[in-house]
Amino acid sequence: MAKKSWEKRLKGKPDEKMVDFVESLSIDWRLYKYDIVGSIAHAQMLAEQGLITKDELAKIKSGLSEIAGDIESGKFKFDKTYEDIHMAIETALIKKIGDAGEKLHTGRSRNDQVATDIRLWLRDIIELMAGQIASLQQGLIKLAEKYLKDIMPAYTHLQRAQPISIAAYILSFVEQFQRDYLRLGNCSSLLNTSPLGSGAVAGSTLGLNRDSTAEQLGFWGISRNSLDAVSDRDFAAEFIFDCSLIAAHLSRLAEDLIIYSSGEFGFVSLDDSFCTSSSMMPQKRNPDALELIRGKCGTVYGALVGMLTILKAQPSGYNRDLQEDKVHIFSAADTTSASLDMAEAIISKMKFNTGKISSGLDEGFMDATALAEYLVGKDVPFRQAHGIVGALVAQCEKQDKKLASLKIEDFKAACDKIDKDVYKALGSANVAGRYATAGAAGVKQAEEQIEFWKKELSSR
Repeated sequence: MAKKSWEKRLKGKPDEKMVDFVESLSIDWRLYKYDIVGSIAHAQMLAEQGLITKDELAKIKSGLSEIAGDIESGKFKFDKTYEDIHMAIETALIKKIGDAGEKLHTGRSRNDQVATDIRLWLRDIIELMAGQIASLQQGLIKLAEKYLKDIMPAYTHLQRAQPISIAAYILSFVEQFQRDYLRLGNCSSLLNTSPLGSGAVAGSTLGLNRDSTAEQLGFWGISRNSLDAVSDRDFAAEFIFDCSLIAAHLSRLAEDLIIYSSGEFGFVSLDDSFCTSSSMMPQKRNPDALELIRGKCGTVYGALVGMLTILKAQPSGYNRDLQEDKVHIFSAADTTSASLDMAEAIISKMKFNTGKISSGLDEGFMDATALAEYLVGKDVPFRQAHGIVGALVAQCEKQDKKLASLKIEDFKAACDKIDKDVYKALGSANVAGRYATAGAAGVKQAEEQIEFWKKELSSR
């Protein structure tokens, strides 16, 4: 094994425990494509600036191309003694092409190199995850179209509240995932500046053209301050935060579907391909995939806390603590991406049991608010209307009746402004058809939202 250049400053060999402790190759090997792309851009710039010859550039490009092929085919041997993917590739390149390979690191540090690699990797993974979110949104919209005119209870405090279109319920998650989509786009924009050329911490005395490498790599520009550029991982924390909110929204969706698919509710039927049974109880049909989506949210939260903790007390400049960033970035990305895929698959095959839902739809006095608003329309102040309806609900509970079952005389006794048209305002189906405000959870508004989202997603 060739001695690493910086080891000439030190006496003896590193302790084996040290080799195992400091290596990150077992994690950051997956950056190899970005390391190679970044290295080719850096070499191209060195040639443009006269720091290497055209012949040396050609050898570097050819050698890096071969190494990429070896990694992709599984022929490349990853040796942990070279610590990370950057040195593993550089060492392999030097073995392949000799002195030209030793010139590649001119004007570059592993500090600005890894800061560049992780930005390039994140840019791609964000694009992938944005596509997954869009696919999930499309699946939700397709599901919503099937149940546009079907009504279900909406809940607050897990108690029946008001009747809504099933489509409106489904579309509420489209809204949540839209915010996730926008946050990822913002994160991608903020990280899209090139730190390459910042060196270890203070830049270089060589005449490097940072704009050249930034343009080659598709960055919008270059970082303005070399100290900040090599140590900035704000974008990493923001990415993991974005993943955390995606995971939270997926967890909320999973929680709902777990509850709604239970025997106590029976609102939703999940496809057997996404359920398991019990090793002991033969009757069980468990929503394990949904429970794991809910549980994996904790993994993503853990990555966020880990990343923030790394950043909280670092002195200025690069510190080796930052090597641990990839542990949390990769964990958050992998977990969130897998959960998005699973959620889309579950949604594509699930069904709402509309018969079961409708059979108990008028339980729970979900038309009470509509009755109060009916009274407002008769010039009764809302607080008075609220009290009148509350008393009527209490009366119905004693008599085991629904509001719509009361006779007109009962209504008149509560408020003489109530007339026979009151029955048009009662019953869950009637209420869901009478919502008037934009963005409400009624059939008409859900239909408008579906049309909006179809246009929105098709314009991406």
